[in-house]
Amino acid sequence: MADQVTLRIYRGDNDQGEMKEYTVPVQSGMVVLDAVHAVQAIHAPDLAVRWNCKAGKCGSCGGEVNGHPKLMCMDRLNNYAEGEPIEIRPMKAFPVIKDLACDVSWNYEVNKKIPAFKPRPDGHRKFSQQEADRVQEFRKCIECFCCQNVCHVLREHRKHDKFGGPRFLVRAASLEMHPLDVEDRMKMIKEELGVGYCNITKCCTEVCPESIAITDNAIIPLKERVVDRYYDPIQMLLRVIMPGPKK
Repeated sequence: MADQVTLRIYRGDNDQGEMKEYTVPVQSGMVVLDAVHAVQAIHAPDLAVRWNCKAGKCGSCGGEVNGHPKLMCMDRLNNYAEGEPIEIRPMKAFPVIKDLACDVSWNYEVNKKIPAFKPRPDGHRKFSQQEADRVQEFRKCIECFCCQNVCHVLREHRKHDKFGGPRFLVRAASLEMHPLDVEDRMKMIKEELGVGYCNITKCCTEVCPESIAITDNAIIPLKERVVDRYYDPIQMLLRVIMPGPKK
């Protein structure tokens, strides 16, 4: 490994900014976040960057490294070619507060739209291991918002007012697929989370640091449920003739 690395880091806010270049010493095992901290220590103590656990579990240090959404604490410097600058930018899908720190508060407003878990009124509490496994995957989400950032509906088309993004479709799926939940969220998923805007490119799945199969296991099943409810005449007729439990 080289003795030093050059970082090109965005400095500025949501209105204006520029890429500034810094060179810092490298030690074995360093990750991108270590190098950013070295920039703070040596060159720019006013550089803004979020981080907390430095173990890939809090989701705070999300950013774009050479154009790819990453958790900077899990992205080793030796992943990049020696001698070439590493470019670090804030997440594009959200307003920039300062430097690498973004305002992600919109995500929490979306979260408020999703009705909470509603248990079965009959008091039944038993379910199979297979049913548990089906939703357990979704609980791994650390809310780094890398999936939100890479989603072109938010990143390029700026449909924040119409689309909740993959992270909150995952949360909706974790509730809708829970064997003991009886809340009906289909209208909300269709209209407020805008599941129809997703064209299943799987870019969100590719960047998920927890390897959640967001597209295949959450978004596609939700799309199927919305189609059954609102667009399949046979399914609509069957629900009238033979009403049954939501699941």
